[in-house]
Amino acid sequence: MNTVITITHAIYMQDYKISLKFNDGKEQTVDFAGFIKNTRHQDIKKYQNIDEFKKFHLTFGDLEWNDYELAFPIYDLYQGKVSH
Repeated sequence: MNTVITITHAIYMQDYKISLKFNDGKEQTVDFAGFIKNTRHQDIKKYQNIDEFKKFHLTFGDLEWNDYELAFPIYDLYQGKVSH
């Protein structure tokens, strides 16, 4: 039986780093700096402001910002990386 991986806890650490805990017990700290700082997308540029970046939520096991305006695939977060 395959388990669907979800995020159970997310804690802001520093800069653009968030510590994640998954439902299988794995923990991962993900650094979003490369993605956030290098974006060309106008809607995402606002997250270069750390106060905006900190406004993430867990929704049904997904890490997201502003009603999924910004979200990342669980697989990438589980691996500890986000695409630039």
